[in-house]
Amino acid sequence: MKLCVIQPPYSRDVSRADELFAYKLDQLAACDDSVDLIVLPEYSDVPVATSTLEETLALHETYIDRLHSACIAAAQRCNALVFVNCLSKEDEGWRNTTFAYDRKGTLVGKYFKKHLPPLEADVLQLDASYALCDSEPFVLEIEGLRFGFLTCYDFYFYEAFAKIAKSKVDIFIGCSLQRSDSHDAIEIMCRHLAYNTNAYVVRSSVSFAEDSEICGASMVVSPTGKVLCNLRGKFGRGEVTIDPNEKYLKPAGYGNPDAPHYEYIEYGRRPWQYRVGGPNIVPFEDLMGYPRICAHRGFSTIAPENSMPAFGAAIGLGAHEIEFDLWPTKDGEIVSIHDDVLDRVSTGTGKVIDHTLEELLSYDFGIKHGERFAGMKIVLFEEILKKFAGQCIMNVHVKPIWGIPYPREAMEKIVSLIRKYECERHMYFMLEPDDDIRRFKEFAPDIPICVGHDFNRNWAIVDRAIELGAQKVQLFKPYFNQEMIDKAHAHGILCNVFFADDPEEAKEYLAMGADTILTNDYWLVSQILR
Repeated sequence: MKLCVIQPPYSRDVSRADELFAYKLDQLAACDDSVDLIVLPEYSDVPVATSTLEETLALHETYIDRLHSACIAAAQRCNALVFVNCLSKEDEGWRNTTFAYDRKGTLVGKYFKKHLPPLEADVLQLDASYALCDSEPFVLEIEGLRFGFLTCYDFYFYEAFAKIAKSKVDIFIGCSLQRSDSHDAIEIMCRHLAYNTNAYVVRSSVSFAEDSEICGASMVVSPTGKVLCNLRGKFGRGEVTIDPNEKYLKPAGYGNPDAPHYEYIEYGRRPWQYRVGGPNIVPFEDLMGYPRICAHRGFSTIAPENSMPAFGAAIGLGAHEIEFDLWPTKDGEIVSIHDDVLDRVSTGTGKVIDHTLEELLSYDFGIKHGERFAGMKIVLFEEILKKFAGQCIMNVHVKPIWGIPYPREAMEKIVSLIRKYECERHMYFMLEPDDDIRRFKEFAPDIPICVGHDFNRNWAIVDRAIELGAQKVQLFKPYFNQEMIDKAHAHGILCNVFFADDPEEAKEYLAMGADTILTNDYWLVSQILR
């Protein structure tokens, strides 16, 4: 099977767009019937660098019809498979799309790029809604061969390679517009992919200049990790003949039968040692949609508040967000309980912060909710993270110790646990005192802040959030109105409302523009969004 990768010149000079697009089509037209597979770069419809959506779409509209026509003609003329990447307008919006044409020039599949860098996500605002949930690797079977796809930035996410390998891909199609990494770095990534998936990697990119050490590096890599061709900065075409059915088998450990590298790795895999991932992981806080219903202290109607059963019940029923409260113990542990004293929810008495963890564990935190929960212990923050990390958004109410600055040691402990379980993008802090907010913002600026109610300034919460640079406010009924919600939104601040256990009341708050409703009766109130 003869493979061809096309590497056209690329420029930041928009006036060269016609020239560079023509070069690309000339290279495609020069392919003959000895070629079986042709791959073109990412954004083949946008032959020069752009910086706005309007500029990008203008070039797309200029060239897209000619591009597809040329690819179809090449497929038919050469009797070859052709893969080309460009923008496509889908029902949900514009997407980065790799088109697959069979030898007759028939469109047989489309791959949507899984990972969008800031330029595409924030500037071009391409749709990536399909990538916010778990999905199987996209594999297209053509003529008995299994084709996998990675587009540019996708190559960086090596943690996905193990899952892709189990799909038994024969050839990876890699359309790219990588413009900053060195040729050697790109080669490392391609070799790593090929070796770890036991598949050929066929990558097409663009080049700024033939003597450039960055960009470019269109190449073909075999399953052994051997580079069969690498254009580096050279303009034009790279061609190589392969046996697509050839696989690399290695000793699966000393004295063991030969096997693909990924099968050897699977034998000893310990997934709990890695970062959270997979079908149970919800989108990050900044990507999760609105409106939301937040399970206040978990599903606290049916289980003790701030308990593992309450959290598990809410998440199991589909809650995208849970809320819970944190206090430090006398010996520096972090536990979840709402009140500053133990009396209401446990068999203990006195302040939480005056007890060691060992003392707290001697009390019953379930019996006051009902006999069936008798014997339940207080829950540690780490236990919540260990069980539910990444499975929901966590509204973490760090309870204030009024009259003193929040203890530095406790703050460091909370943040270190969040980082340990890689939950920075699956949670936000809810804090009341302005000084506490400033301290947490300074210590962990990447974790969003929700400003809580201050009874000394009942109607000032939105103004406080603006002044403090917070991302959210947690409005406390009855101390808010429509004007406050509108003002918060005008400043890019999202609005929680505490609280509504009645669905009709929750509907009223949503009609006012509330983004998240906190409730103690999660299942009942969540029905308004179902």
